[in-house]
Amino acid sequence: MSKSTAVTKASEAEVVPVDSAQALKACKALVAHIKKAAAKPREDGKKDLLADEESTVAETPIWLTLTTKKHIHDSNRLQPGKIILPHPLNTAEDTSICLITADPQRYYKNLVADEFPEDLRAKIGRVVDISHLRSKFKAFEAQRKLFSEHHVFLGDDRIINRLPKALGKTFYKTTVKRPIPVVLMAQRPKVDGKRAPVAKTGGKKAKRDPAENANARPAEEMAAEIRRAMGAALVHLSPSTNTAVRVGYAGWEPEKLMENVETVVRELVSRFVPQGWRNVRNIYIKGPETAALPIYQTDELWLDESKVVPDGQQAPSALPGKARPAAEQANISKKRKPLEDGPGAEEAKEPAKEEGDRPKKKAKKAAPLPESNDDKLDKEIAERKAKLKNQKKKAAGKAEVL
Repeated sequence: MSKSTAVTKASEAEVVPVDSAQALKACKALVAHIKKAAAKPREDGKKDLLADEESTVAETPIWLTLTTKKHIHDSNRLQPGKIILPHPLNTAEDTSICLITADPQRYYKNLVADEFPEDLRAKIGRVVDISHLRSKFKAFEAQRKLFSEHHVFLGDDRIINRLPKALGKTFYKTTVKRPIPVVLMAQRPKVDGKRAPVAKTGGKKAKRDPAENANARPAEEMAAEIRRAMGAALVHLSPSTNTAVRVGYAGWEPEKLMENVETVVRELVSRFVPQGWRNVRNIYIKGPETAALPIYQTDELWLDESKVVPDGQQAPSALPGKARPAAEQANISKKRKPLEDGPGAEEAKEPAKEEGDRPKKKAKKAAPLPESNDDKLDKEIAERKAKLKNQKKKAAGKAEVL
């Protein structure tokens, strides 16, 4: 790729055709609607004494929904993508974090207890490596207990691909608490613009001493990485044309929501949508139970213009005299009909016999059924009844004598 091409692609990725005024207007209308719906009395006229209007509005999430023209296929859809937001999503003080690391866990436990900031250290309730995770939480009940004890789960990017098998459907049947990948290892230095290769000894990679952890990131960088992962917007891609990302809460100011929306739109399209804005169809914002408010709609509904036929015209395969493609000709029979008259008609009607073919056996005719005689059958039935009647009379006479 030439330098000019790279600059052109970078400039196209920065251009966002979403109107900021339209996005701000939609955020204001959506927040006002959610607050009005929360203050509305119930249909049955009763008042919920346990309901808190302010907390209900503050905890109501706002979603950004993106619709594409073609399906998005992502092979790593079990790993959520991260979009760093100007206003973090998770800032609650009572948040409990479970950090899943590579072996050994003792190094990371000591690092969290000794060198992490106090506020972040109080939130990290558990540090466990992949080996202890497999041994202690192998049972289904243990996995459910772990799932309920913490709000956020962070996974080392080195072992993130092994977590679906270790945690099972308890964590991965929904996208609520799937482990978020974090980078805990320091990046290799660059040499001439490329990463330095890993040192090899005897044709194999040099093993890292688990006691030293020389390649681990400093505590300050590791803590900053965990903070960014906690407040980031998570992108869970699925093989469909619809993707939803949480961008904020209804209790926020509309200006904060608008800034998060613009950041998510720019990063989502440039990093996760194939072919960029050419593949984007619609972008909306909505609440859990509200209508979707549009902030962007494309003018072109099709990604491939060669498949669009102008009005009043037929597709090339439907026009007379045009050759059909091979896929449409697959169901056409290639057998020739036999000649009705003329020489060779009889031979065409009979299948040709090849050398070595065995003559087919003739089917045996079924034996004819015997002719029915109703008079004879009625006579046999009458005799049988009379015989049974006489036997009953004899049995009754013997009973009277006794």
